[in-house]
Amino acid sequence: MAPLPLPPLSKPRWLRWLPHVVVVWIAVGTTLGNLDQMSARYRLGFTVGSFLSLVQAVALLLATARPVPAWWLSLGANVAAAVVAAVPFDQQPEPWPWSPPSLVAHATVTLLLALRLAPRGAWAACVLSIGVPWLLQQTGGPESYDTTVPLSAVVFGAVTLVGTLLRGRREARTRLVEQETLTAEERARRTLLEERSRIARELHDVVAHHMSVISIQAQVAPHLVKDPPEELRENLAGIRENALEALTELRRVLGVLRSENPGDPETAPQAPLPTLERLDVLVDNARAAGLTVRRASAGEPRPLSPGVDLSAYRIVQEALSNAIRHAPGSTVRIDLTYARAGLHVRVTDSGARTAAPPSPGAGHGLLGMRERTAMLGGDLATGPTLDGGYEVSAFLPNATPTTPTTPTTTTPTDGETTP
Repeated sequence: MAPLPLPPLSKPRWLRWLPHVVVVWIAVGTTLGNLDQMSARYRLGFTVGSFLSLVQAVALLLATARPVPAWWLSLGANVAAAVVAAVPFDQQPEPWPWSPPSLVAHATVTLLLALRLAPRGAWAACVLSIGVPWLLQQTGGPESYDTTVPLSAVVFGAVTLVGTLLRGRREARTRLVEQETLTAEERARRTLLEERSRIARELHDVVAHHMSVISIQAQVAPHLVKDPPEELRENLAGIRENALEALTELRRVLGVLRSENPGDPETAPQAPLPTLERLDVLVDNARAAGLTVRRASAGEPRPLSPGVDLSAYRIVQEALSNAIRHAPGSTVRIDLTYARAGLHVRVTDSGARTAAPPSPGAGHGLLGMRERTAMLGGDLATGPTLDGGYEVSAFLPNATPTTPTTPTTTTPTDGETTP
């Protein structure tokens, strides 16, 4: 549905309904002017003059919501007044076939019509507004009058031009907003796919490692048994062959995910995946960037599944990166809490100590955290703290719990405590 011809203004709030107030003010002024023009000067009498004046006012008010019927009503009222007034004037020539108040009222209606209709319809209404009174003038009229047809042509042409330009500008802005919305949605969708592709590349490396282990174990297993049955040898050989085939296909997939040129084997990175064992390097880099980083761990440290270990490292990495960008000079605390069900990661900063420079980031780091947490079936909570800082808290369930190591509990210090 097309927008109303007079949309309420949004800023400032006290101007919200100013266009409608202006239309009401014009309706009141033209009605009072028409009462004198039609009743006295056109000699229509009080009853007929008042009726036509009120019809003109109703048409003007109706134009704010239904400009097309209002335009026909306004034109009909003015034509009726011009036809009935086609008698000799008493004293001096009067403006005819448009009286000045009627000209102003109909021009306002035409403007509201042009704001609503397509340019072709608006200009057709403009031509009729000029042509119908011109035909009346050619077929009859008072013996002596001052023609208002040339003036009406200028006024109606001007308001129609202004209305079509404003309508075109409003439609262009609407299309621009829609395009910006679509662009933002497409950018968010592309970012999400890129982040998922990055996570998939890393998890493919984990899977490839396990497939290699399966292949090696299947090859070594026959040598661990004295005189193994032939059926066992065949089954283990089949397992090893299937593992090698799966590993080969997996490497092909990795080549496509990692490189824009899958045919170039040198473009695929071969760096090992990061884990929490490399957290010291990450903390040192953050300190070099101006942050004060404190680490603490609690609970019984236990081996984590590769996916949990990698995701925990990436969450801490993204949290530190966000602190460097948005809270320079702050104090960051990293808490790792080991539990039987999984790992709880909590990173908080104390807020910026200096003005943060503009950052081109668009929330991609938080998006990656959510994707990694959701992939593992965990929970993620992010948001500002009461002291003006920011907190990232994630729980990553460990799918493959193992026997815990020696219990260790540490407390936060100004240095770091390795979990």
